[in-house]
This record gives sequence, structure tokens and C-alpha cells, in this order.
Amino acid sequence: MKITKIEKKKRLYLLELDETEKLYITEDTIVHFMLSKGMNITEQELKKIQEYAQFSYGKNLALYHLSFKQRTVKEVNDYLRKHDMEEETIVHVIDNLKKDNWLDDAKYAHAVINANLLSGDKGAYALKQKLMQKGIAASIIDDELHQHDFTNLAETVAQKLLKKYQGKLPTKALHDKILQQLINKGFSYEESKVAYQNLTIEDDDGNQQELLYKELDKQYRKYSKKYDGYDLKQRLTQALARKGYDFSDIASALREYL
Repeated sequence: MKITKIEKKKRLYLLELDETEKLYITEDTIVHFMLSKGMNITEQELKKIQEYAQFSYGKNLALYHLSFKQRTVKEVNDYLRKHDMEEETIVHVIDNLKKDNWLDDAKYAHAVINANLLSGDKGAYALKQKLMQKGIAASIIDDELHQHDFTNLAETVAQKLLKKYQGKLPTKALHDKILQQLINKGFSYEESKVAYQNLTIEDDDGNQQELLYKELDKQYRKYSKKYDGYDLKQRLTQALARKGYDFSDIASALREYL
């Protein structure tokens, strides 16, 4: 077979054989096989050219995808599948990218964890879930997480939560809120508890009482439509206790209120 035409078509090249058979190849393929117009090739050589062209095209696609940001093996794998690349070619491309250090799930996990420690607010559990969704093996994630301490980050997040909720919740409810928020963000119970214990919380009795009476007004409007007397008092007591107020403070407020 003779190459009768090599013509550039946007990102690819059109290779024509014997003026009848046509296939699209990458520039890398031309360079790799030193292809030129008028060159004679065998069926076996054509097969190698086709295989290399598929690999080269797949690698170019992957590198384009990686040019925007760092990605995991799974993300690149999924991207190539969307472009209908054959499984064998995908495996070849990914192996090549790993060899050239374009793909490294351990480095990806390390970068995400470091960025979170610098400016994020997630604990180890949340990060592990996020990274596993990216297709990174749990063993790789665990190895990276064990190299980092989340204590300082938990305390920083606790400070922000305190600033957000202090003065709006009674002390017990404030404790529960911060603790639960920290756990929801992926910090362990022990990390969350220590972070809360290290907070400096100013007890403002006047503000606490104001919050209690404000909540009492709200609950009274709700329950006084259906209840009165002892039943109303019980309903109000239970409602305020659920909000985190002490029973002694509730009883004192109800004596004055009712």
C-alpha cells in the first residue's frame, strides 16, 4: 500500500492509502513512524499505525482534560470513555500518563488535603468521602490522611461557629450546635469535643435571659391557642427544654410569665 495523501484537518491529519482507504491520525503518529507521501507500508505496519494513532489521540484528549486542573485516574478514565475510546487504549493511555507523572492519585489526595488544611473547613471523614467519589482507593486516602493533624483546623472552624451562633442560642444549645456542626463537617467526635472545650465562651446572663423570654413568647403564642393551665405549662417547659434551656431557668421564667 502506498500513502497517496497526508492532509491536515484541524487537530488531526487525513492519511489516504492507494487513493481509496482513509484514516485520521495525529501529528505524533506521523512523526513516530516518519510517514510521508509516496511511502509504501504493509498491512502489519498499517495495523501498528492505527493502534498508535488511537493511543496518541487518546493521550492528547487526556492531556487536554488535564490542562485545566489536576485530575484522578477515574476522572480521566471516564472522560476517555465519553469519547468512545476502546478499553485497551484507555488502559494504555492511563499507564503512560502515570509513568510520565501526569496522573498520581496519591499526589492528588495530598494536594486536596493540604488545600483544605490551609483554607478549608472539612475534617478527615468528609475529605475521605469526597476523594473516594473521585475514584481514589481508600488505602491511598488513609495513608495521606494519617500524615496530617486536623486538630488546629477543628479549633479554627469551632471559633467561626462560635462567632456565628454565640448570643443567639443558650449555652447548652450552643454546645450541641457547634459539636454537631463539626461532626457534620467530617471531624471526629474527639476532635470536635476538644475543639469546643478550647473555646472561650462568655456567659452573659442578661442575654441568656433575654433569649429565654423571647423563645417563651414564641412558644406561648403557639401553645396558648390549644392549652391552658397545667397542660400549657408542661408544653412550654418541654418546648424550652428542647431548645437547650435549663429547667431551673425555665421554671423561674414561667413563674413570672404565667
